[in-house]
Amino acid sequence: MASEEDAKEAKQNSAKPDERDARADVGDSAPSEGEPDAALEQSLAKATHDGVLPPSEHRDIAPVGSVMSPVQMGTRRFVFAAYFAGAIGIAFILSKAVDVGWQNLEAYSPSIGDPRDEITMPFAALAGVLAAVYFWKRTRARQLVEEVATEMSLVTWPTRTEVTNGTVVVIVTTVVSTVFFALMDKFWGFVTNLVYGGT
Repeated sequence: MASEEDAKEAKQNSAKPDERDARADVGDSAPSEGEPDAALEQSLAKATHDGVLPPSEHRDIAPVGSVMSPVQMGTRRFVFAAYFAGAIGIAFILSKAVDVGWQNLEAYSPSIGDPRDEITMPFAALAGVLAAVYFWKRTRARQLVEEVATEMSLVTWPTRTEVTNGTVVVIVTTVVSTVFFALMDKFWGFVTNLVYGGT
């Protein structure tokens, strides 16, 4: 790892003086179109080495000036999953609604027959796909889903130790509260019997 960095540094130092002067005039924060941002690459390598950023996340980060920002495809897979799940949910609900409507219609006109899945299922699936496409075409709805996915990607999930500790605290608190209120109930029942039941 160190040898690659040394090679890069030697290559940059061996550049022609005119090139170095031109780069200094332009500034380090504006690399050329085909040239990778060295500071970004170093920070990515350091974050990966320190365990902050897994190697698979490299493709989800791109330079914007000198700031790292998530590339759309990083959280966009969640947006696609949400639209897919929404289409399936709409198709499922619509298929059940069509079945109920068909059965009610059959009660009035028995000649229609029982609901047929070969008709209701394709109709419901087509309606689900059309609903997903409709809401995908609506820019405001898609932006809202993308914002939700971006915010959800920033959520920090608790570790196993934190979950275990929280669960133990809840269980112990529940047991102690139950015992306390049971003892208080017995005590006040005993006092009430002494006051009102002494005949």
